[in-house]
Amino acid sequence: MPALTEWRVPPANQPRASEYGFDLDRALASVVGLHAIIPPDAFSAETLGTERAGNGVVIDRGLVLTIGYLITEAESVWLHLGDGRVVEGHALGFDSETGFGLVQALGDLDVEPLPIGSSAETGIGDRVVVGGAGGRTRSVASQIAAKQEFAGYWEYLLDEAIFTYPAHPNWGGTALLNERGELIGIGSLQLERERDGKAEHVNMVVPIDILKPVLDDLRKFGRVNKPARPWLGLYSTEIDNRVVVIGISPNGPAARAELKTDDIILAVNGDKVTSQTAFYKKMWALGAAGVDVPLTVYHQGVTFDVTVASTDRFKLLKAPKLH
Repeated sequence: MPALTEWRVPPANQPRASEYGFDLDRALASVVGLHAIIPPDAFSAETLGTERAGNGVVIDRGLVLTIGYLITEAESVWLHLGDGRVVEGHALGFDSETGFGLVQALGDLDVEPLPIGSSAETGIGDRVVVGGAGGRTRSVASQIAAKQEFAGYWEYLLDEAIFTYPAHPNWGGTALLNERGELIGIGSLQLERERDGKAEHVNMVVPIDILKPVLDDLRKFGRVNKPARPWLGLYSTEIDNRVVVIGISPNGPAARAELKTDDIILAVNGDKVTSQTAFYKKMWALGAAGVDVPLTVYHQGVTFDVTVASTDRFKLLKAPKLH
């Protein structure tokens, strides 16, 4: 297995060990590289690709926490360690609500787990490190730029995500470390924001506190042991207080209901929606996966009602196989 792509964070953005009150190098040694291979016929292959690379964090003996999209439907997972070793892993589970993914190493990592801290105790302006596999040269000295709600186009909502600046260029699965060297989040996205008339990149990080209620289920069952939320397979964005469809997942419920790109979602079950957050919350409030979701839709001058039979998105995904 070849080494992951060689690259470096610009020196000005790298963390300096002398500026932190914990053993920075030891903490960053808990961050590993992750390389996943996904079958070409997997449901997520078209949107996420068949080969995915990023980072993961050792949080227990042989247990690696990452961002779930890296390992969804993976048939092979490889963990790249700082000393050059490569250890095979098994994709244990993925939680679509939080976005977390878990990998079990199938060999001895010989890596100290990173202690888990509290994301709730952090505040805007706090100094943090966004740690990538490979140590300080692959990590970013950053700070918390915001803590706020985040709605993703793929039917995803966090009540309070963490946003950091400057951004890590290889953000997927990175470790967000507080000033005590504890894990307080996992990197998910890079986004652009406007500040002082200039565009700058920030990372969206999933806060670690929402892992605690789901961790045991992910380890035992590969998913959270509760009824799944209804899923439509509808990609949306918010434009001028309107929920606009920007894509439809092939073979998903929205596609079967013949919804189209550029449709505008006006209401859910008769209740008006003007934001992604309202759209998701009203849809999820109707019941568990499988519930009918009545929508009022506007398309090219015509307003109409349509009922979409929701599903559990996990039913469309290939289950991980232990080799």
